[in-house]
Amino acid sequence: MNPPAHSPPWSARPRWAAVDGWLMTRRNLTYWLRSPEEVVGGLAFPIVSVLLFGYVFGSAITVPGDGSYREFLLPGLFGMTMVFGVVITASAMAADTARGVTDRFRSMPIAPSAVVTGRCAADMLRAAADLAALVGCGLLVGWRAHGGLGAILAAIGLLLLLRFALIWVGIYLGLRLRTPESVSVLIPLVLPVSMIANAFVAPALMPAWLGFVADLNPTSATVAATRELFGNPAVAGETWFARHSLLLAVLWPVVLVAVFFPLSVRRYRNLST
Repeated sequence: MNPPAHSPPWSARPRWAAVDGWLMTRRNLTYWLRSPEEVVGGLAFPIVSVLLFGYVFGSAITVPGDGSYREFLLPGLFGMTMVFGVVITASAMAADTARGVTDRFRSMPIAPSAVVTGRCAADMLRAAADLAALVGCGLLVGWRAHGGLGAILAAIGLLLLLRFALIWVGIYLGLRLRTPESVSVLIPLVLPVSMIANAFVAPALMPAWLGFVADLNPTSATVAATRELFGNPAVAGETWFARHSLLLAVLWPVVLVAVFFPLSVRRYRNLST
């Protein structure tokens, strides 16, 4: 889509895009403030998982070295929450597309990038709030971060980096699916991505073929890296992926952004086709 004929000169376009992007961010945040049930619903599954796995199943699961299973579990739930955010992003984009909101924005004198950057910024702010709520829940059930302040901030940064990458996956899928009802097909696809990982059980304890799949999962890299940075117990793996989790926790999101950012931009520009 070409910029509107009355768009500002090239020298003013970065500021124009930033201002319009912030307006779209505020619009998305306002929607959530007026629909708090969506935010609460998005947090329900990971919080219930804390209680279910931490208290019901946790007593039957051991961590080598007599480590706390809750401390092993919580970084996995942090990562799982970031992964499930892809459904939130896709649903929001599909709803706007189905209602014609996206087409109206495309016809208005706003920066062409504002709709997708506004969605990205709003979803990142929501992800930070979700993560803060989940950390608070973890502290209540006995989880602790034993690393230094720098390591803790790095772990949080890796979790948000994963969410940032998955936002572009969600934007692309939402523009492809185009109706909120069709986004429901993502749930049975996203669930294995979050579960066949090291969130609940270390891949080394799985059958060999399933453990290999779990090691390849970008979620596993982020979860393993955050466990290390938080100083939480982990089950060491012998695979190359397990030994280089910090590297992969950065590399996987970069690859996802490199693939899905241009796909999202192209799909948005060709939305009417």
